[in-house]
Amino acid sequence: MSRMGDVLAGFHAAWEFESDSVLIRYERGIRTPRLFQVLGERRVPLTALESVTLTPGKRGTVVLRAVPRPGADPLLEAADGQLKEGCDPYRLVLPAERETLAEYYGDELRARLTESGPAERFLVRAPRVPLSFKAYDAKASFDGSTVRFRWSWTGASSAKWKAGDQSFAVADLSGVEWRSPEVFEGHLRLIRREGEGASPPHPDQDPAAVVFGLGYGPVHESLPFAAAVLAAVRDCRPAVSVPAARRDPADIAERIRHLGELHQAGLVTDEEFSVKKAELLSEL
Repeated sequence: MSRMGDVLAGFHAAWEFESDSVLIRYERGIRTPRLFQVLGERRVPLTALESVTLTPGKRGTVVLRAVPRPGADPLLEAADGQLKEGCDPYRLVLPAERETLAEYYGDELRARLTESGPAERFLVRAPRVPLSFKAYDAKASFDGSTVRFRWSWTGASSAKWKAGDQSFAVADLSGVEWRSPEVFEGHLRLIRREGEGASPPHPDQDPAAVVFGLGYGPVHESLPFAAAVLAAVRDCRPAVSVPAARRDPADIAERIRHLGELHQAGLVTDEEFSVKKAELLSEL
């Protein structure tokens, strides 16, 4: 591949190619999307990517995009397809005259990718905590283990005031629902293990949700918050025990036959033969 440390710079971001990852550094200029400025930089392991595309862009540009595997990035998992194209952290926009260079790096990167399909766990690091933002009806904060909602005097509904300020331990949550503030009824809702699957109340009436509004809960604040909570929730999930695979009966029979030969030759005692034979039979 390209030499380790090679950098491909585009508008608003630059990709640095490393042996096992791509380090994406975002600019902090006034024209750079606020979400990119908040993210700063992200190291994306090659195992988190499944393909690379190069397509024509707008106004004399080309777009190189690294395509992450489903479930590999908590930010995209929380966004659930709601990010606008210009805020996609995996797009690198370059002038059209650099298309040949972009194609070269795209081909080199693509050749290094060996994984595909959904990831079993998050492979890209979640935004760092502590995080907080101001919603229309509350101030939300997260310290890595507990999410807190402190209701606003002017924005919170009477139902939320009656419930009082809320604290949610990550261990008591099963997920996060983020609806972009750029669409109707934008909100952040915490999904609790207790009562999971039940139809939730409207976000304005739900003490486990905060609602967005004009200037409240912007994408660059509320989405990293949702991603950090989601990653913490996934980390708290109990390990799923995988039953041991059953052995091939033919293999067990062959091992018992060999054990019998050792027994007949006097290399294994009667007791050892009985114990080992029982162990082998239990694997069926």
